[in-house]
Amino acid sequence: MVNGDAKSSHEFNARLNQIGMRIQQPDDTPLFTREPQARMKPMHWKWSDITGSLDELAEHITLDGGSARRTLKLANSGLEFGTTPTFWVSIQYILPGEVASAHRHTPEAFRFVISGEGCTTTVDGENYDMNEGDLVLTPSWAWHDHIHKGSEPMIWMDVLDISLVRSFDSIFFEDYTAEVQPISEASQRSYQEWGSGLLRPAGAPSRESDNPLLAYPRAQTDASVEAAAGLPADPENDVMLEYQNPTNGGPAMYSMSMKTQLLRPGFDGAPHRELGSKVYQVISGSGVTTVGGEEIHWSKGDFFAVPSWVVHKHENRGTEPARLFRVDDSPVLRAMGLYRSERLAEASAAAASRA
Repeated sequence: MVNGDAKSSHEFNARLNQIGMRIQQPDDTPLFTREPQARMKPMHWKWSDITGSLDELAEHITLDGGSARRTLKLANSGLEFGTTPTFWVSIQYILPGEVASAHRHTPEAFRFVISGEGCTTTVDGENYDMNEGDLVLTPSWAWHDHIHKGSEPMIWMDVLDISLVRSFDSIFFEDYTAEVQPISEASQRSYQEWGSGLLRPAGAPSRESDNPLLAYPRAQTDASVEAAAGLPADPENDVMLEYQNPTNGGPAMYSMSMKTQLLRPGFDGAPHRELGSKVYQVISGSGVTTVGGEEIHWSKGDFFAVPSWVVHKHENRGTEPARLFRVDDSPVLRAMGLYRSERLAEASAAAASRA
């Protein structure tokens, strides 16, 4: 509590500002709140709006050398920067014959392929095809470039933890000395060693926290989801699996967790909330996610965002299964001992959404 009248308090604060100090003012935004007050807003980006902008995007951004990337960034109306407080989601669009030249940066990144084939990515010398449904990682400070040798445009989801790294004043960036980097003799070493998900090279790596695996092909993901669909439904998410670091079973990246989710016909999920921001991309099917009392009706290709500690629930009201891809920042919260989640009854969820 600040004693004295507001005028004298402001005058004192003005004098303190001259020597680089201040006191809390009655009209300052509270530092502590009973529960998190997310600045990020729930958002819904429709695929029809995204695709309607991509052809025009190619007229405004060319890949003519340097570090250029042709992307549509998913902005959030509650934030000055980024899609969530910790990461940035973009839609990358690359045309046949184009090269997204090599560079590296401290933010972690990954690519989840939405459509197209014929593009390859090289990450620190390892080279992988990029096909629909594949996940490819770009660890911090890894050289990476993309070459499109196919006949149709490629579209993928780009996610970087740039908002988080920027908040630490830890951004570094460097262009490679050539347009593309050389490909190693063992061009898919990490996948050959770790890609089975069942076996690992004999002898532990020097740092088990580092994820050696760079590529997660769709075929293996689909097989895993199909197997998990034989188990009872999770009350909140039906079937949801996390892409893992094969050395320790943790999340695939330090700051971001990637998950794949199946909502079967008739699923009506329990309302719940958890710390951490989330962005979903609809792989197939359709459904409804209620976020803070508002229904988001989504279908194939759409993106939607759920802020931290906001009550939400998923439903599949149709007759066909729906698949979702999700990215969230739970690894950071878990590492700091902050993560928590809560399942609510319908009545308490309705009350929480009105609060």
